Amino acid sequence: MKVFVAGMGVFTALGDNCAGNLSSLLGKRHGILASSRDIDTLMGDFPIAKIAYTNNELAAKAGISPSWPRTALLGVIAAQEAVASSGLDFTKYRSGFISGTTVGGMDSTENFFYSYSKNKSAGHISRIINHECGKISHLIAENIQATNFVTTLNTACSSAANAIAFAARMIKSGRLDIAVAGGTDAITAFTLNGFNTLLLLDDELNRPFDARRKGLNLGEGAGYLVLVSEEIARQNNCQILAELSGYANASDSFHQTALSDEGNGPYLAMECAIKMAGLSASVVGYINLHGTATPNNDLSEGNAILRLFPVKIPAISSTKSFTGHTLGASGGVEAVYSVLALINQTTLPNLRFEIPMPGTELFPETEARKIDLQNVLSNSFGFGGNCCSLLFSKV
Repeated sequence: MKVFVAGMGVFTALGDNCAGNLSSLLGKRHGILASSRDIDTLMGDFPIAKIAYTNNELAAKAGISPSWPRTALLGVIAAQEAVASSGLDFTKYRSGFISGTTVGGMDSTENFFYSYSKNKSAGHISRIINHECGKISHLIAENIQATNFVTTLNTACSSAANAIAFAARMIKSGRLDIAVAGGTDAITAFTLNGFNTLLLLDDELNRPFDARRKGLNLGEGAGYLVLVSEEIARQNNCQILAELSGYANASDSFHQTALSDEGNGPYLAMECAIKMAGLSASVVGYINLHGTATPNNDLSEGNAILRLFPVKIPAISSTKSFTGHTLGASGGVEAVYSVLALINQTTLPNLRFEIPMPGTELFPETEARKIDLQNVLSNSFGFGGNCCSLLFSKV
């Protein structure tokens, strides 16, 4: 059974919908414009890609309560766009919502903590009832009426990609007709401080796959796909955006926060996704890299690409140079970008690349370039070596 993309939505610092994000990508306008000083943290000045809307503004935009955590607010706006673009009536089918997140309602909990720690009579305990990650998914699912099956994945940076792969499995096994899948994450003090402790942040704008890369910039956002079965697509005469032709998860199992230099996990994830589609590596025209700009990640992913594509390297680029690393949402955001690249038959730029990594000599795309694209690979690799690759094919 084939699984198709019938709708999608995305919300990042580049724009609040698919059209706005695509315009920024093609126009080389990044969204890493804020500073970690804007968040109540214990750290210094690091660039971040924070969406320029307050929670009250987001709530008004989504038509919901401003009491929702920021992660849910970002997610529901992207999910609403995805559902609207599909044109499907979710109440007529077995529809589900499968979402990845690492933050959950942590921003609301932090706000409560700051108030309470200063004044024991300040703050309200209702601020923490949406703390857990699963609660975020249920809030969004109820809003978009995709409630036949709701679940949440947290596999760090591969969360949303794994959610998309899991949604496809649910459809193929006959358990769902339609699934909205992807992820959402907001920036919190806990996350910023954690990555700072791991020495993974860059105090300048990130440089994915560049020899001078020092680390990542954090970002926030949400991205979701509407996946449908072949039968549902035919019954509803859906406008099909792409086929999710392959997907795979592989564990590197090398280190808690690093990948093996050889890129064993990334290699297996990409190889198995391509094999699932019944294709050869040579037909992949573009790879949306995980490309965090950390020394370890880019070297590992680069070596895996060299192993899998020994004759001809596909076009490659990391859109995290625009959005920052949106953590659990990144696989959903970049899945949308991969489908947009496929639809528009274009590569997406990799900002600030100048010098290739020693030993790999890989040259990411620095401009949007029109090429014949039939298959696009989207990579998402998480802590603990949890690696997921999604393959999207033109229909």
